[in-house]
Amino acid sequence: MKTALVLNGPNLNLLGTREPDIYGSQTLADVEKLCHAACVTHGFTLDFRQSNHEGVLVDWIQEAGRGQQAGTVAGVILNAGAYTHTSVALHDAIKGAGVTLIELHISNVHAREAFRHHSCISPAARAVMAGFGVPGYALAIAALASFS
Repeated sequence: MKTALVLNGPNLNLLGTREPDIYGSQTLADVEKLCHAACVTHGFTLDFRQSNHEGVLVDWIQEAGRGQQAGTVAGVILNAGAYTHTSVALHDAIKGAGVTLIELHISNVHAREAFRHHSCISPAARAVMAGFGVPGYALAIAALASFS
């Protein structure tokens, strides 16, 4: 059984309390439960992680690339938070690792501040999802399954 790696970037540990009018009231623990259920439905195991540190996310993406090459990882779903708009390092890690990756955003970043309209990650991602709220994670897992 392959693993779906769900990575969450900076400040996503604050879900449920940070700007609930934008991100909702569900916590990161709630997101993990939703992802677990979606993985069971699609025949994946779940590896769910969060870090506020860019280098840790880079390491995890590289690890996922090795796992995908070994046939143990289906791909990555990445909510990079603010690093979406600034991180060439994440872009380079995705490209370098050759991993299938879905870029995910809880909110519709294109309906928000102008600085959120650009993604450094999108050109390296297989797909981009935004604005579905927390249920977007389950949709992204379904999309990952369709790629396999």
